Amino acid sequence: MSRAWPVSCACCLALCACAVGPDFKPPQTPTAPAYAAAYDAPPPSEQRLALGEKLEGDWWAQFHSAALDQLMRLALAGNQDIAAAKSRVAQAQEEVNAAHGALLPQVSLGATAGRQKYGAALFGPLDITIPPFTYYTVGPTVSAPLDLFGGARRALEQQAAYAEYQRHELDAAYLSLTANVAAQALAAAAARAQIEVVQGIVADDERNAALVQTALDDGSATRTQLLAAQAQLAADRTLLPGLRQEESVARHALAVLVGRAPSDWSPPDIALDEFVVPGQIAASLPSELVHRRPDILAAEAQLHGACAAIGVATANLYPQITLSGSLTQQALSPGGLFNGAAVAWAMAANLTQPLFNGGRLSAERRAALAGYQGALGAYRQVIVRSFGEVADGLQALANDADQFRAQSAAAQAASAALELARRSYAVGNSGILDVLDAQRSSAQAQLGLARTKAQRLMDTARLYLVLGGTPVPTEQAPAVVNLSGPA
Repeated sequence: MSRAWPVSCACCLALCACAVGPDFKPPQTPTAPAYAAAYDAPPPSEQRLALGEKLEGDWWAQFHSAALDQLMRLALAGNQDIAAAKSRVAQAQEEVNAAHGALLPQVSLGATAGRQKYGAALFGPLDITIPPFTYYTVGPTVSAPLDLFGGARRALEQQAAYAEYQRHELDAAYLSLTANVAAQALAAAAARAQIEVVQGIVADDERNAALVQTALDDGSATRTQLLAAQAQLAADRTLLPGLRQEESVARHALAVLVGRAPSDWSPPDIALDEFVVPGQIAASLPSELVHRRPDILAAEAQLHGACAAIGVATANLYPQITLSGSLTQQALSPGGLFNGAAVAWAMAANLTQPLFNGGRLSAERRAALAGYQGALGAYRQVIVRSFGEVADGLQALANDADQFRAQSAAAQAASAALELARRSYAVGNSGILDVLDAQRSSAQAQLGLARTKAQRLMDTARLYLVLGGTPVPTEQAPAVVNLSGPA
């Protein structure tokens, strides 16, 4: 019984142990019924906003572009930012396992071989002299932190929250990657569409210049009119290099996003008309958005970690108790080990109570409390910002729809006016300046229509992004953090 009482006391203390500091509770979910007070209906008539419905499949699949799907697969497989984020998740998970292991008793095996000589003064007036001797010891040592006030458990909770944060950071990296791939693919397609429009305009300019040259040869046009036509041709040709640069930049960006050098890989050509504007957009309710967007979830995980840090700092103010014991074999020769006469053992309970530390521990707790308030403010601001981004995205769809209709009508009217001006000039009812003015208006309208198409697609993709996109698929998702210790 004399040897069992420390173990019994340890069990009783462990059962009575508690974790000091606040228990984390997620903040209350916002109950706003809509994202903007002035927004009551889906913006464009040809698009329907389905509030509260879940998105089926990958968000970029809504554009029905096989080339975009291929780019997404390549990027998800080869992007190094995703690989780095996965590694950080794995690292954080192993750190959780390490923190869990620190809660369990630690057992180690030690062995010593040494030679020792005691000084004569050690024994005082007894006049005892012990000659030098060699000694050997071997045996296990066990230490067990009681964690009466939950400091180690709060540290484990903090580490688990950090692992959760890294998992949501992986989700954010996944969402950012897919958004960037879609944006660069649309940018490349938009630049190509504008290049085709400008090439058509240049071809019209060349025909106009040839027409004026013929009229000049016939004596029905002037040199000034010919120079005006040639000047328009030269001015429109200057639009091509900038658009080609935009296309090159977007294509190079796509190569980088898939983890390849632009000199080693080139993305497929994508036509702007290949993208289909989604007719229905599944949108989360405001109360659901906070459980969907990875940046909000990451901020919540940071808030959880800040809450656990308060518990760690609070537990440091209380006594720390550790039980330890050893069972060894001690002998003056190797042959004397491992018999009953060589058995030695020791048991101890170590208590450490902070008495004076210059206010360091109290300051650390106050810092943890302030850190929690800062994390709470950052969490709330992320939610407010996300609502604003969704409201902006919804309004952008409405404006894009109006702009597209207006630009389509302007392009049709300008094209009809140009054709009429050319016929009028051919029969001598108008001058070449009328044709050039009509062509300039038609060129601007055609370029504006191409830009409007691209902007509408980009704003739709951006709306999917701010709504949280698509969760990481199973093959991309990290392993679940194990809070019960390593397998």
